Amino acid sequence: MVLNADSTIAELLREKPESAQILFRFGMGCLGCAIANNETVREAAQAHGIPLEEMLSALDIPEA
Repeated sequence: MVLNADSTIAELLREKPESAQILFRFGMGCLGCAIANNETVREAAQAHGIPLEEMLSALDIPEA
């Protein structure tokens, strides 16, 4: 699977479990909640006030 900003948090964690530590660093502590199943990386960044480009760079995934 190719990950990008429109992948869900759940997809990201399945493909790259090490991403959890990066998301925690950005203050995203509820990675196992129901929202993570449908929330995209892009939506999560917006909801948490995190610059998307900064988060994508840390996660090493492209925007699209």
